[in-house]
Amino acid sequence: MAEIDPTTILDEFKAVPDPRIISRTRHKLIDIITITICATICGADDWIEIVDYGLSKYEWLTSFLDLPNGIPSHDTFSRVFSILSPEAFNRCFSNWINTVFGQPESDVLPIDGKTLRRSHDRSSGKSAIHIVSAWSTKLGISIGQVKTDAKSNEIKAIPELLDILEPKGCIVTIDAMGCQTKIAKQIIDKGGDYLLALKGNQGTLHDDVELFFSDAERTSFKDIPFCYHETTDGDHGRIEVRKYTTVSDIDWLNGKDKWASLKTIGMVESERHIGDKITAEKRYYISSIDNDAQMFAKAVRSHWGIENSLHWVLDVTFREDESRIRKGNSAENMAVIRHMALNLLKQEKTAKASMKVKRKRCGWDNDYLLKILRT
Repeated sequence: MAEIDPTTILDEFKAVPDPRIISRTRHKLIDIITITICATICGADDWIEIVDYGLSKYEWLTSFLDLPNGIPSHDTFSRVFSILSPEAFNRCFSNWINTVFGQPESDVLPIDGKTLRRSHDRSSGKSAIHIVSAWSTKLGISIGQVKTDAKSNEIKAIPELLDILEPKGCIVTIDAMGCQTKIAKQIIDKGGDYLLALKGNQGTLHDDVELFFSDAERTSFKDIPFCYHETTDGDHGRIEVRKYTTVSDIDWLNGKDKWASLKTIGMVESERHIGDKITAEKRYYISSIDNDAQMFAKAVRSHWGIENSLHWVLDVTFREDESRIRKGNSAENMAVIRHMALNLLKQEKTAKASMKVKRKRCGWDNDYLLKILRT
């Protein structure tokens, strides 16, 4: 992995256009962005905390920032991030990801959405924003995000997100909201494969697949070529049994030709055992991957990585759902900053510590922060 330092981050984010009247500015845009990145890594969650961080680390920050008029006020941070172009800011994030981390082939790339619950503003009639993100299972990092105004608009946001990704040789997994023929085609056109969850949003497709597996199970899959894989996990008195079944003989499937390179349908049976109580659930999928139940199982399980490793961490460690940063474009831009901070913290593996402890240690120890920035 390439080594990076604060100047590398400066180089990437210098491309963000400054929306201010330059002759009237007292602080450099790149200084404001860099302080925000460092402060967020170190545990700052709002503009006042970011200013406090800057004041306490002023001498260290001047070793690589100009800071011609000292540390900006919290009003300046708020105003600048509210008018920064989210599209330009996101492009710089994507360029930074590609420069520093690259993107391995044979990866599983889950795509899923998350609402920033406190980003709504009743006074201006602004609803909470919804961020659709992509996750690299191999790298363990966020590799892109696009904002929507409501969850129903994920259908529009996912193609925009795919435009900035390079899924060649990878499996893109999306929940039922993204189970759309155009999205499947876009993934195939970019050299990737797809695994799409089914629900009732595609006419009779879900019901047809469910009925097929129900009939096949009654006859123990007699005369039906299938692939099967089973896993068992357990801890703290709970046992999870997951059964994965895939079938590639699907010429009978109504509307099959509408789906680019559709090869298999799949079923996951999940059983949870807690004491004497057993709960069961079945989920159904369509996919362009080969009839390989182990590969299917890996892709299905990997999809939950974006929920557990990204969304949960953003809420619990970065307190994203509690953030009241909401003015203008600031909520969307700060979402990018948090994703960036999370990526850097996750890549530092020498310290066996939680994300929370790493953030605190970065605030206490400038050398450790530099190590995070160079991970």
